[in-house]
Amino acid sequence: MEIVGANFKENGKIYYFDTNGYNINKNDNIIVETERGLQFAKAINIKIVDEKMVINRLKAVVRIADKSDYEIYKKNEKDALSALNKAKKIAEKLNLNMKFVDSSFTFDKNQLLLYFLSDNRVDFRELAKELASVYKTRIELRQIGVRDKAKEVSGLGLCGRELCCSCFLNDLDSVTINMAKNQNIALNPNKINGLCGRLLCCLKYEDDLYTYNRRDMPNIGDIVNTIKGDGKVISIDILQRRFRVDVPNEGIIELTLLDDKIK
Repeated sequence: MEIVGANFKENGKIYYFDTNGYNINKNDNIIVETERGLQFAKAINIKIVDEKMVINRLKAVVRIADKSDYEIYKKNEKDALSALNKAKKIAEKLNLNMKFVDSSFTFDKNQLLLYFLSDNRVDFRELAKELASVYKTRIELRQIGVRDKAKEVSGLGLCGRELCCSCFLNDLDSVTINMAKNQNIALNPNKINGLCGRLLCCLKYEDDLYTYNRRDMPNIGDIVNTIKGDGKVISIDILQRRFRVDVPNEGIIELTLLDDKIK
């Protein structure tokens, strides 16, 4: 079967839909069916897959968007921004600790979705009620984390390039402090945290390689046996699988692990 990968916003997560027989090309604007209702999306890629590989039934493309659909989409964007400002005012009036980040209407305006940040859980029922009375549609408020905010706002990372999350990462996978330890990186928050204040997403990129190269390697401080006697490991080079050992009365020697053998 032919499927199309599409996103609802620039660099957003890619979702797959049944092309429904339409001849869709990359970068075409399309109207798709989703759980939230009709959505305006942009085609990112088209694939032919074995139908047996599709576990859950895919939602379908309703049509290829035309000029009038695009005009509706742009008007919805403008109305969503207005709704965002309205939500900020209502939240301020109700003394709710909420920082609104983004908002969007479904293409058919059956739902208004608002994303916000907050340090605590928020009872936003009264806010949702007031918004529903104004926009006469279903309101959904979704609390997100600081990493999601960084994805929306973007910026330059420590490497000097645009944040990965805002330019190509569609899924924000979990990153743990063990990844930094595994790569022998100094646990300095200024070095291992991104603009969002959380651990750098790129710590995950090479973690599998470091894990593989670490096999059978000692840790700093371990006592190991060498041809010149027992000594203490004082440094390790994980990628080269080398380590330096301080052997009493013999000085410092460098050893390399090749195919689990010491050279």
